[in-house]
Amino acid sequence: MPLRVNNNIAALNSRRHLNANNRVLNTRLERLSSGLRVNRAADDAAGLSVREGMRAEIAGLKMNVLNAEQGANLLQVAEGSLNEINAVLIRMRELATQSSSSTVNDENRESIQAEFTQLTAEIDRIAQATTYNNQTLLTGYGNNISSASTVVTASGTSGVTDVKISGAAAGTYTFEDTGSDSEITLGNGTVSQTIRVGTLLDGAGVATGTQVVANFDRIGVQVTLAGDAVSTATGSYVDGDLNNQTIIVEAGTGGSFQVGPTDRAFNRIEVNISDMQATGDNLNLSVASVATLTTSRSALTSIDQAITAVAQQRGDLGAFQNRLSFTISYTENEIENIQASEASISDADIAAEVTQYTRAQVLSQAATAMLAQANVMPQNALALLQ
Repeated sequence: MPLRVNNNIAALNSRRHLNANNRVLNTRLERLSSGLRVNRAADDAAGLSVREGMRAEIAGLKMNVLNAEQGANLLQVAEGSLNEINAVLIRMRELATQSSSSTVNDENRESIQAEFTQLTAEIDRIAQATTYNNQTLLTGYGNNISSASTVVTASGTSGVTDVKISGAAAGTYTFEDTGSDSEITLGNGTVSQTIRVGTLLDGAGVATGTQVVANFDRIGVQVTLAGDAVSTATGSYVDGDLNNQTIIVEAGTGGSFQVGPTDRAFNRIEVNISDMQATGDNLNLSVASVATLTTSRSALTSIDQAITAVAQQRGDLGAFQNRLSFTISYTENEIENIQASEASISDADIAAEVTQYTRAQVLSQAATAMLAQANVMPQNALALLQ
């Protein structure tokens, strides 16, 4: 091997290997310290891009779980207050039943009426005091039906006695009811649903003295149709009566829970809670009275209808709570799966990293020793000059 002084090739070679081993050593040390295989874009540019997208999705899904949990809590607050309102209504029915008997006189009824009035006021107080994060829940929460809806204004000819929304998005919905196919279609230009009503009808219309419900469940609208001789109806439905009539759903305060990662409508759960005040249209107890025998007996019917309305609202809230429970379970499972995928890209294999770190450490020590030996070699040339 030639003995050179100007260029120590052996030392240069040893230093190159030493630097390479030190870079590997630093990389393995960084991975062991952070627990991550990808700490910067240079480690895996494509993997970093995929990982950051997954991290953003996971963060959004975790917030969706929190939104769903808070939504369930909100509904639980509302349902708890409705339970109290139901208890008050039961007591009011007891009073109305007592006052409906001839065993009590007018003086007794004055005392009964005094309690009845206080209980009516208590229902209003409960409804107005039920809040979640400064949002009142029982005086009308979520979207509501506009009084300008023709399905409401024309109910005298179409036999519509009730329209309920449960999760329906804001907008104008129009009926297609040709009257020849026993089908009714309801849509807003974005979503529509067709249901067959032939099995609900008696011939071309609703049977006398009965009511049927046309349930557009995919949209979140229920329409109650009456036949002849129904006391709560001013008209009767015949196939075709709803054609071109509209339901206008107005956007209300609250009532929308974001439970999905995008702004698509199916990633939101729309909740509607009716006005549950005693003086509101839903319970309609503003004129109920037990001051006389006649009004007491009329009050029984009004209170029964109010109890039914409260029970239906509680049932709706229970359905939403169950849905939110499944939404939380599904989203948590999705988070787990995405985290597993993100970990396979991002996380370091500690056993493999320790092995590589130990290898690089040994090689670095060996290269250091060989560099020291290589640096001594040019000094041998001095022996030839002496």
